[in-house]
Amino acid sequence: MPQYLLSIYQPDGPPPDAETLARIMADLHRLNEELRESGSWVFTGGLHAPDTATVVRADGMITDGPYVEGKEHIGGLWVITAPDLDAALSWGRKAAAATTLPIEVRPFRDVEPL
Repeated sequence: MPQYLLSIYQPDGPPPDAETLARIMADLHRLNEELRESGSWVFTGGLHAPDTATVVRADGMITDGPYVEGKEHIGGLWVITAPDLDAALSWGRKAAAATTLPIEVRPFRDVEPL
């Protein structure tokens, strides 16, 4: 079954207030449980702030900070399986509702097993 990356685009700045964050976390827990029960869940994870990033370049240079400066960053992600793009977009809509943030849904390329 095809796999999809669902990326959470999070604005830079402080997190929401405690009450809002608690509601979002509860909604995310329910979404993750629904993904697991459906058999679509592969992996999920939240990321630290972009200022914790380290960029490694092909020439061996290593720099601190995010690769690109911006007003938003990837705050977390899911890897899911879905029968088609429409099903993956349905999970993306649920993720957007749970996080209150934009979700990018992108298919993985098919890779031949080694």
